[in-house]
Amino acid sequence: MAQVNFKMTWKMWFLAVCLVASIFAINPLGYFQHGVLVKYVPENSLSSQSGLTKGEIITAMNDLPISSMADYSDALGKIFLNVHKQNITLITNKAAYDYSAYNLGIEVDDNLGITFIPTELNYLNITLNETVESINSQTISNISEFNAIRDQLDQKIKLTIITNKGTRILFASYPEFTVSEVPKTRLKAGLDLAGGAKALVQPERKLTQSELADLITVSKERLNVYGISDIAIRAASDLSGNTYMIVEVAGASPAELQDLIGKQGKFEAKIGEDSVFVGGKDDIKSVCRNDASCSGIQECQQSQGGYYCNFQFVIYLSPEAAQKQGEVTGKLDINMTSNGERILSKPLDLYLDDQLVDSLQIDASLKGKTDATSISIRGPGTGTTQQEAFNNAKANMLKLQTVLITGSLPFKLQIVKLDSISPLLGKEFVNNILLAALGAGLAVALIIFIRYRRLVYSLPILFTVGAEILIILGVSAAINWNLDLVSIAGILAAIGTGVDNQIVIIDESRNKKVSHTLKEKIKRAFFIIFGSFSTAFVAMIPLWWAGAGMVRGFAVTTIIGICIGVFITRPAFSDFIGQVSDEHN
Repeated sequence: MAQVNFKMTWKMWFLAVCLVASIFAINPLGYFQHGVLVKYVPENSLSSQSGLTKGEIITAMNDLPISSMADYSDALGKIFLNVHKQNITLITNKAAYDYSAYNLGIEVDDNLGITFIPTELNYLNITLNETVESINSQTISNISEFNAIRDQLDQKIKLTIITNKGTRILFASYPEFTVSEVPKTRLKAGLDLAGGAKALVQPERKLTQSELADLITVSKERLNVYGISDIAIRAASDLSGNTYMIVEVAGASPAELQDLIGKQGKFEAKIGEDSVFVGGKDDIKSVCRNDASCSGIQECQQSQGGYYCNFQFVIYLSPEAAQKQGEVTGKLDINMTSNGERILSKPLDLYLDDQLVDSLQIDASLKGKTDATSISIRGPGTGTTQQEAFNNAKANMLKLQTVLITGSLPFKLQIVKLDSISPLLGKEFVNNILLAALGAGLAVALIIFIRYRRLVYSLPILFTVGAEILIILGVSAAINWNLDLVSIAGILAAIGTGVDNQIVIIDESRNKKVSHTLKEKIKRAFFIIFGSFSTAFVAMIPLWWAGAGMVRGFAVTTIIGICIGVFITRPAFSDFIGQVSDEHN
């Protein structure tokens, strides 16, 4: 057996550089990182002012080590153990305001005119430039007295946060930023692998790009308000020009998606035939959530065939909506109930998607009152057990709160396809794919060895296959592409094409029936390869839109794979085979 005098060419060096770059793009060292990842930092918050930014990894807080989300939660519990909301009475030159909060919240200028109002206090309808006169019965006459009582009310705790970028120090009543587990690599698993629900949603008519962008914006807000995280919403279209919206939510159930996306969510409150307010920010300034003083399950009782629970929460209307409600109630009569209560002659009827969900009696004291900005919303939840009724009431309350905050979707929607997959099943898919890939690789290696009887041919093919997979994953990580099952199928298709091309290169270089130089034989092989590449590339373009983009992952990874093969791995492989053929011919 002749000895091969192997020499690195520039094409081989280029392949080596691409492999190293792919490893850095994938970042497998994430498996050795501990802590929690900062996912979101509000603008102009105390957290952002301290220098904390999105993407930092928190490893300790107030000398408490943090290596996971469980450690982070335990640390917060210990640090903020004694921090509670407090009742505050604020009196200005225009009105008196009572609220509960962790701190005073407002900011004033040197003349005690209000210059800043936090969003959580919008429901109070405080206006800028109102002059502060007293806080909790203490007269405020200058800025020094204001600062003194603010410092007294603000329950700020010093936070010393250690991250991978340095130490951040801030004083806060509770962290404003959000965190998550540190990802092990930069590879993003699609819904098929991570688990969750996916919906293909079609509007009632074809939308323009601007209308589709508005629909996606409102849908994202609705899912965010509902508390669903890890949302991916993107536009799609098919070959007929129909517009769609693809919604992928990790950790959500199909029922949640169907309730929040499949329905328009049109909320309307009527008194008789008069509409007094609708869901959305124009009419509703704030909705009480996660506060037991104004939101929660009020009672659970047994009924025929099961149990029912009632929920109740407070909403705060805009001055315009309160004015309209006052004008309508001013025209109503006052009736007496059997219990001697004075109520108005018509109730407040609540409609969701044009279906009556509740009717609320209106107290006579609200007749003609145009500044009544708070309304108590009620509703039921039923079940065969008390726990089931409680959970249903809580879910109904959360859905109604979400619709009230975000308003209705701008278009009626139809869910064309709804899929769900569990994370356990996703892991099983990954394991099966890895086993299938390993089995296919061994089978290819065996067939190639039988065909050529030389490891010097079969081993480079296996190395090239591995290199292509690594570079494809590196490119996917660099462009933040979600790897789902169809994407993995595209990788396998590209690898299969690559093995075919490599066999063409070997066979052409060993062909002794033609009187061409080795260089000309390699050129003949690449002529065949470029023909195959062009056909595959053009064939993938329609798949970008086919099925409303549901198989786009297959098209993307296939195109990436065949481009990497033709422009990176095949040239390096041909140089190596050329050297081997020179030695063995």
